[in-house]
Amino acid sequence: MIMKKRKCPQCDIYSFYILNNKGESLLVYVDENYNIIARNPEESLYGYNLDTVYCLGCSWKGSPKSLR
Repeated sequence: MIMKKRKCPQCDIYSFYILNNKGESLLVYVDENYNIIARNPEESLYGYNLDTVYCLGCSWKGSPKSLR
């Protein structure tokens, strides 16, 4: 089964990152159901802000629900 990924509404790429309160980033994707998934499945999302995703390709940031 192929996972459909959500795209950035500004530049159409699939790669994002999230931040924790220390400013550390974690590379993620957002699936078709708006679930945030770590690019490396061994990494945990624990402690990261899941309300805002940041695009790796442009300056866009926003809610996962606003992705295409």
